[in-house]
Amino acid sequence: MQPYLKLGEILIKQGLITQEQLDKAIGVQKKDGGRIGEVLISLGFVTEQDIIVALAKQLSLPYVTLGSGLLKPATDKDLDKLIPHEFALKNFVLPLQKNLNSLTCAVFDPLDIILMDNIKKMTGCEINPVIATRSDIEKAIENFYGKRSLLNEAVKESYESGEEAVIEEISTQEEELSIDKLIARAEEAPVVKLVDLILRQAIDESASDIHIEPFRERISLRYRIDGILHEIPPPARHLHLPLVSRVKILAKLDIAEKRLPQDGGFSIRIKDKQVDVRVSTIPTIYGEKVVLRILDKSSISLELSSLGFDARQLEDIRKGIHSSYGLVFLTGPTGSGKTTTLYSVLKEVQTVKKNILTIEEPVEYHLEGINQVQVKPEIGLTFASALRSFLRQDPDIMMVGEVRDLETAEICVRSALTGHLVLSTLHTNDAPSAVVRLVDFGIKPFLLIPSLVLIVAQRLIRKLCPACKEPYEPTKEEREKYDLGTDLIYKPKGCEKCNFIGYKGRTCVAEVFLITEEIREALLQNVNITAAKEIARRNGMMSLPESALRKTKEGITSLEEALSVAFV
Repeated sequence: MQPYLKLGEILIKQGLITQEQLDKAIGVQKKDGGRIGEVLISLGFVTEQDIIVALAKQLSLPYVTLGSGLLKPATDKDLDKLIPHEFALKNFVLPLQKNLNSLTCAVFDPLDIILMDNIKKMTGCEINPVIATRSDIEKAIENFYGKRSLLNEAVKESYESGEEAVIEEISTQEEELSIDKLIARAEEAPVVKLVDLILRQAIDESASDIHIEPFRERISLRYRIDGILHEIPPPARHLHLPLVSRVKILAKLDIAEKRLPQDGGFSIRIKDKQVDVRVSTIPTIYGEKVVLRILDKSSISLELSSLGFDARQLEDIRKGIHSSYGLVFLTGPTGSGKTTTLYSVLKEVQTVKKNILTIEEPVEYHLEGINQVQVKPEIGLTFASALRSFLRQDPDIMMVGEVRDLETAEICVRSALTGHLVLSTLHTNDAPSAVVRLVDFGIKPFLLIPSLVLIVAQRLIRKLCPACKEPYEPTKEEREKYDLGTDLIYKPKGCEKCNFIGYKGRTCVAEVFLITEEIREALLQNVNITAAKEIARRNGMMSLPESALRKTKEGITSLEEALSVAFV
């Protein structure tokens, strides 16, 4: 290795920065802290790639990337025991190969003499560094050590406290713990670490919910990923009370109240992104069950074109939502993506020329430039009362989280008929059934039908993992029954990228019911849903099963998933 030089000197020597830029970066570093390389990158003087290539060239060290396949440790040398996962992740170090007393390591900063010395002392080996970017090392560490390694280690440790802790937990069920003791147990390092790891792992795996459930002799820990609950190795039973107390402290709930349901929430920052967590607790016979809803805004696309609607459906949706007035409904069961679609519609129609107000329970995503109101029934702020006030706020577009009663439905219809575009949701199985549901509420058909412009029924369907999906030859009966044609379709297999589930991510399947004049006339004839549906089908409307089968033929999902989601 060449004589020691500071990073700034190397970058100046190779013409990547000027002395003036280095002086400015040093000034920022003295004020805000951090490494000089990170400061230079944040100021836009260099990229991470510039620094790595410059170091490799100056120090005559190999530069490796994830894409080259060289950033992959040997699996038969017990390298994970030489350098623990936590140390590797904290210092961006990855062991690659060991030969006798020599260890090849990928590092982000080979100029960190203290780090290199610590690796040498830890492993007892001479270190041969190679250079890689921090992001590549981080991904390689995840692949090598396993995404759930840290959580599994923490769970394993929770059982090592043994029988005494179990006895203590049993005794605490018989007498009320003081608030001070509850807080003390919740703030213990192992409990704090365990909650952090449960949250981090759920976010890494794109889980939408975390379920922590107590039973007589164990805890159940489950993540909901792509709509399906998956069991995760749970911590020891005696940690249930401290875990719940820790979550309650984060969510600013009453940790002493265990007899009544509670709701709260908090925000966390992981990997430079803000994640909101909603918390709900309910008392069960074995203790409190906790559900944490994860709202990772960075993983949600609010672009209509990216939600999964096909071209014709998208065209019909845009015709409806760009109407100057009328009722637009999204229908489907809980968890079918209605709220995300509603927000995407709002984003699509939003302009500085429109005054948009929403009433929601709860407000899940904060939208810039849109006036959002949270329902608060305890003080009389309901959907209906908010809507009455909205009409005095000179609105162009109003969004109602859900139509639940006649009063709310009547105000929506009246607003639509008096020149406002009203967006809302209903719980019905398909799009045309929304008309029947609203009439059942008590809305007069001669008022409802002229106000309707669009009804969209949707479901979320899991997408096959593109890295491991396998071609599949359907049977003759399947081809005929589901009109699959002669092409191959695909089925799930499972690999590391999808945690061996076979599916990764979800998309929507939909039935888009655009209310034309012909359909409106049919509906006015004694609310003839059958005739209206036939006209819509002639005009090109796909049913939910047809939409799901199209996704199957396109290789996006499997036949099994399509049948389970969209077929009764």
